[in-house]
Amino acid sequence: MVTLRREQMYEFLERLVRVALPRIRDFKGIESKLDGRGNYTLGIQEQIIFPEINMDNITKILGMNITFVTSAKTDEEGYALLREFGLPFKNAKKS
Repeated sequence: MVTLRREQMYEFLERLVRVALPRIRDFKGIESKLDGRGNYTLGIQEQIIFPEINMDNITKILGMNITFVTSAKTDEEGYALLREFGLPFKNAKKS
């Protein structure tokens, strides 16, 4: 497990939203189900969606889970926060 905070967290989030997720074939957004406390976990099937991953250096394509722990008290607050950060939820609720 890796925990990112501050600048590293924001840089990772920006790369995830602007570069990695759009590289997923037939990508139509991510599920909008939060955990009941404003936190969100996203499963990625292949680490190769990140351009930093050099295919020559990997022997097996792996997935990962990414959990966003927020300061939100409710799922609605967490959803609104993550939408503001640009997470592309399926069937995004209008703000």
